[in-house]
Amino acid sequence: MERIITTDNASQSQPETATRAAGKRTLALTALLTAAVLTYALDLASKLVAVSRLEGQEPVDIAGHVLTLQVFRNSGAAFSRGQAFTAVFTAIAIAVVVVITRAVRRLQSLPWAVALGLLLGGALGNLTDRIFRAPAVFRGHVVDFISVEHFAVFNLADSAIVCGGALMVLMSIRGTSLDGSVPQDRQGRRILSPR
Repeated sequence: MERIITTDNASQSQPETATRAAGKRTLALTALLTAAVLTYALDLASKLVAVSRLEGQEPVDIAGHVLTLQVFRNSGAAFSRGQAFTAVFTAIAIAVVVVITRAVRRLQSLPWAVALGLLLGGALGNLTDRIFRAPAVFRGHVVDFISVEHFAVFNLADSAIVCGGALMVLMSIRGTSLDGSVPQDRQGRRILSPR
């Protein structure tokens, strides 16, 4: 029986690298699922409360007329835009869910995981409304209830989608990929600050 003894550090570091990558992937997946589930649960709960307590009632002023709570049924996209395209937005929400689930295979970055989790939870929140609310399956109107004067009426899912999208843009500008790596040309760059 022969026994091969290697002293090559590279062969020993490969399992360590694989273990580290698996740990990062597990952490990122946990963060994504946590962000998605919390976003979805908060959105669903807030819509149920809004419909049961606010629908058909006078607007509730939170900060004068700047911020009010009032239920609106929205057939459009986030912030009550594009109301003639309900079926299109349903298809887009389904596509977003599919793309995110496919991206999970490469995911090792915690910020990307949080961003995708917010996007997934928000998309599922509004998709639930589109599937289960009136007037019809896949044409349901989304419940919006947060109204900001001179801006829009929205819900927590819309907010999560916007925050997740902003974080994704930031990560893209920084050059951080889904696996957490940064391109070589950006690794050496540092932002200099005055002392």
